Amino acid sequence: MTLDLKQHLLRQMAFSHATFGHGTRTEGVVDHIRKELEEVAASGGSAREWVDVVILGLDGLTRELAFGATSHGGIAAAGRRDPEAVARMACHLVLEKQARNEGRTWPDWRTVDAGKAIEHDRTGEGQ
Repeated sequence: MTLDLKQHLLRQMAFSHATFGHGTRTEGVVDHIRKELEEVAASGGSAREWVDVVILGLDGLTRELAFGATSHGGIAAAGRRDPEAVARMACHLVLEKQARNEGRTWPDWRTVDAGKAIEHDRTGEGQ
C-alpha cells in the first residue's frame, strides 16, 4: 500500500470538517495533540499512538491553510479555501520544510542527550 499525501489530505479534510466543524480550531487541535503526546510517552513510543499525532498535525496544518489568515492565498467567498488548493499547499510546505531541514547544520546525534530535542545550528539566523 502506498500513500498519495494529497489524496489523503482531501479525504482527511472532508472527514474532519464534517465531523469537527469548520475553522482553524487551533486551541482544540493543540489540546488534542498534547493528550496524544502523553499517550505516546505512556506507551513507550507506540507507532499506533504516534500516528494520532501525525494525523492531528496534518489536520492543524490543513485547517490553517483552509481557514486561517496565512500568506498562502486568499480566503474563498465562503470563508474556506478550495480543498484541492489546500492539499497542494500542504504538500508543498511539507516538502519545502524537509528540504530546509536537510540543508541545516545539525550536531552529531551521539553527543546529544537522547531525552532532549536535537536543535539545528542557528548561527546567522534572524539577520
